[in-house]
Parts: sequence; C-alpha cells; structure tokens
Amino acid sequence: MDERILSENCLPEEQKAEASLRPRFLRDFVGQKQIKENLEVFIRAALKRGEALDHVLLYGPPGLGKTTLAHIIAHELGVRLHPTSGPALERPGDVAAILTNLEPHDVLFIDEIHRLPRTVEEVLYPALEDFCLDVVIGKGPGAKSLRIDLPPFTLIGATTRAGLVSLPLRDRFGIIFRLDYYPREELYEIVTRAASVLGIQLEPEGAWEIAGRARGTPRIATRLLRRIRDFAEVAGAKKVTRELVKSALERLEVDEAGLDKVDRILLSTVIEKFQGGPVGLDTLAAAAREEPETIEDVYEPYLLQIGYLQRTPRGRVATPSAYAHLGIPYPGEKKSSVVQQRIPFPEGEQE
Repeated sequence: MDERILSENCLPEEQKAEASLRPRFLRDFVGQKQIKENLEVFIRAALKRGEALDHVLLYGPPGLGKTTLAHIIAHELGVRLHPTSGPALERPGDVAAILTNLEPHDVLFIDEIHRLPRTVEEVLYPALEDFCLDVVIGKGPGAKSLRIDLPPFTLIGATTRAGLVSLPLRDRFGIIFRLDYYPREELYEIVTRAASVLGIQLEPEGAWEIAGRARGTPRIATRLLRRIRDFAEVAGAKKVTRELVKSALERLEVDEAGLDKVDRILLSTVIEKFQGGPVGLDTLAAAAREEPETIEDVYEPYLLQIGYLQRTPRGRVATPSAYAHLGIPYPGEKKSSVVQQRIPFPEGEQE
C-alpha cells in the first residue's frame, strides 16, 4: 500500500471522488462555524447590494476545505467559478486571458496563490482594486499602455503557506480566513455524510474510529473511508464495523493517533539519528528521504498541532509525547520512581 495514503497528492479519479462528496451550500458544510457564519453575512450583504463579494483569502493546512468553500461561495452567489492555480499562471497574458473572460460578479479561484510569479501578481493589483487591466502594446520607445475595463469580480485565493503571500497582494483581500483542524465530533459527521453519499453501510463505531485517525482533516477522513470500502468489498462485508475499520487501518499503517508510516519515520529519524534534535529541515529531509516541502506542508503541521514535534531556531525537536508514542524511553527519564508515603504515628506519639 502506498505509504503516502495521507498525503496531499491524489490521482484524477481521487479528485473526482472528493468533488462528489463536496457540499454545495453553507448549511451543509460541517465545521469552521465562525467562518461559516461570517461568510453567510458577507454573501447576503453582497447579494442585497447587487455587488461582487469582496476578495477572499483562505489559508491553512491542506485538506481542510478551502477549495470546497470556494465552490460554495460561487454557488451561493449564483455565479460561475473559474478555477486555476498559481503555478499554472506563468505569464501576465495567462491571467489577462482569464480576467477578460469573466462575467460580472464571477469568482476567480486561484489555488496555491503564494506560488504566483511576481510579474503575474503585479498585473493583478489594478484588477483587484480598480477592476481594470493595464496592457503594454509594443516595445521600446513606441510602446503604449492600454487600460481595459473589467467587470466586477471576486478573487478567492487559497494557500497552505500564508507567510509566502506578498504583503501588497495580501492587503488587497478584504476577507481573510484561517481554517483550523477539525475536532473528532465534526469529522464523525463528515464521515457519516460521506458514507451515505457513497452508499456505504457504516456503523457509528466505525465512523468514530475513522474520525479519530483522520488527523483532524476531512480530506483524509473521506480518503480513508474509500480505502476501507475497498477492503469491505473484497472481504464481502455488507456492513463496515469498527473491527473491519481497525483491521483496514492497520494494513494502511495508520495508528491510533492518525500517524502513518512517514510520520513515524520522521519522528524516529529525529529521535534515533539526531538524539531528539534539534535538526534542520534539509538535514531531516535528506535523512528521511523526503522532500523538504513535503515535510513542511504535509506532515509537519499535524505533528506540531498534536505536540509531537517542535520548531526551534536551531531546528526540529521531538517532544516527550513523541518518545512515548513510539515506545522509546525519553532521555533522563527514570525507569522507576519510589514514592515515599508518610506513615501516621499512633495517637500520643510524636515524630
């Protein structure tokens, strides 16, 4: 089984399956309560005024629902969504072609917006502020600048690394939301709904088990559910029970804390090869045979969230909780401790 079962990368058929599970309305979106409530107000206000919604920046770890929210916003506004990504917009002409084809109040969704080239980003500035596009025709002394008016539109940017979004671009977003990891109760709702959509007879205890190992991430929860469905179909099981879920997750090497094989390799590398750290990201990546970006964007956020890893100025450090999870004695930890109890003296006697 692919050890990257929990990673951000997925095949086109996986993306189609995830798209089929996406809710279309805010009322059906589970979790992120404060963001949902505020978005509902902003959308209703924009519709009431007959204006385009202000530009929106969504950031947070992968798989928390940024793309889903972008689709929901467009659907709630009753307009078309034009999806693209930062790496796909290589030249100013690429973004200009998209902008000039937008209808009034349409939504332009740019995933991984932190990877926009600087030249493309500069073209966006007047488009976001004044809804116009400055085009330079010709070269040298005979070059002329032409301004093209654009219809009012909404840009939704999504990123896993908000710190890499340049300040001038960030300042042009009127609505900025940070998505957080989901508690187990909300993931239980998501898994139960996904099972219903996929036609899976999932027992409540099985759904609860999946929710507890999904790393606080809906995308991982639904992906695990689909893999468990495969095991159930091959085994000829009509219902997905907790025992079947635990057996399938064992074969997928996903433990009770939601850590997969790569997570445990990273932690054991820090502990066993570098005495618990600190160790630099590039050194850790080389020792664990992973890309630094994969560690930083996919695996590290959750390990930091649950307190198994710490970032320090000198590098990554494994915490006592990580040692305990892997069953490795923490340095300096006493193997046994003697607790001295105070024995009361009989009445009338003194110590």
